[in-house]
Amino acid sequence: MKRQNVRTLALIICTFTYLIAGAAIFDALESQTEMTQRNALDRTKRNLLSAFNLTREDFDRLEKVVLQLKPHKAGIQWQFAGSFYFAITVITTIGYGHAAPSTDGGKIFCMVYALLGIPLTLVMFQSVGERINTCVRYLLHRLKRCLGMRRTEVSMVNMLIFGFISCMSTLCIGALAFSHFEGWSFFHAYYYCFITLTTIGFGDYVALQNEQALQTKPNYVIFSFIYILTGLASMCSCLWYKNREKLQYSIPMIIPHDLSTSDTCMEQGEAFSNPLHSNGCVCGLQRHSGISSVSTGLYSLSTYRRFNKRRSSI
Repeated sequence: MKRQNVRTLALIICTFTYLIAGAAIFDALESQTEMTQRNALDRTKRNLLSAFNLTREDFDRLEKVVLQLKPHKAGIQWQFAGSFYFAITVITTIGYGHAAPSTDGGKIFCMVYALLGIPLTLVMFQSVGERINTCVRYLLHRLKRCLGMRRTEVSMVNMLIFGFISCMSTLCIGALAFSHFEGWSFFHAYYYCFITLTTIGFGDYVALQNEQALQTKPNYVIFSFIYILTGLASMCSCLWYKNREKLQYSIPMIIPHDLSTSDTCMEQGEAFSNPLHSNGCVCGLQRHSGISSVSTGLYSLSTYRRFNKRRSSI
């Protein structure tokens, strides 16, 4: 228990140190630019007040109208396409802020919808990530066998390299697409994809908000929805694999065992088809618990031993 307390305290200190370092760096990078932009806007405001003989109250009302009109540049936000887009940002916790319910009924429903939808979405992406990892692991194992490699088990390093390449490819494909459709630079489109797929969702760059895209560009709308959902699944498959590898040895009971059942069956199928190859398991017996749950890994090990005993008796 004392060791766990020290570990928790160390993590808290590291987190706050990281926050302080980040704040200092952002301050150094952004504060001067912010002051320059603010002074420029103040000069523009004074020029407009003087040129059009506006009072400050009139200017404030005009400013409020401009801000309220901004979400409507993409057309009507609350038809089905726009509502679906908003629902995605709610249950994935992206939360761009490009649209928000204005009625009390809409706000109440949004809270209830998020309360149920966010856990459901997390479990769904966790399960999808597991399925993706299972397929990738199996394909990499078969590829190694086809290439005649001596060691065909798929290591954690193999999975992490594949996950990194997959995430980078997803971000680059999205950046190319959104830079074309939105007219952004590749860097800004890549930034948008990263902020979206990590569910940070600042809202400084939001797709489908120009030229009434929600009503006039159905193909682009469908692509955006599919990209966000599949991109999140791809990111989750990599992150879930890394986190699960660490959690297996510390708190294995919080990891759902049922998500690993099909993995075990697939690996046992490989063992029965070729029991003398790679210790009878896709990832090797020594590495198995790092991929499936601890109890499932022990069950797979005992099954393999019973199979060997049966072969010996025959």
